[in-house]
Amino acid sequence: MRILAIERPVEGAGEADFTPEIGRAEALRAWHLHQTGVIRELYFQADRAAAVLVLECQDAAAARAELASLPMVAAGLIRFEILPLRAYPGFERLFAPTAD
Repeated sequence: MRILAIERPVEGAGEADFTPEIGRAEALRAWHLHQTGVIRELYFQADRAAAVLVLECQDAAAARAELASLPMVAAGLIRFEILPLRAYPGFERLFAPTAD
């Protein structure tokens, strides 16, 4: 299942909490998740430093578990909004029988 995960701020997390060490650990874990096929796409929003990920997981619960393994999530510095996706069904209208 494709999952869209959007980074959201965590109240109380300050700029000083985002140390170079946790940043490196975060990048390493994200790289691992990418290499194993969990993270399919990884972006930053154009207007602010917030990650947007496309994941391939069994379901939303599995996506939450994988994201919990990210050091910044584990440390309570960031969280993700999880949006399960499905194929767009609107094209079915192109092939539906029409009333004559």
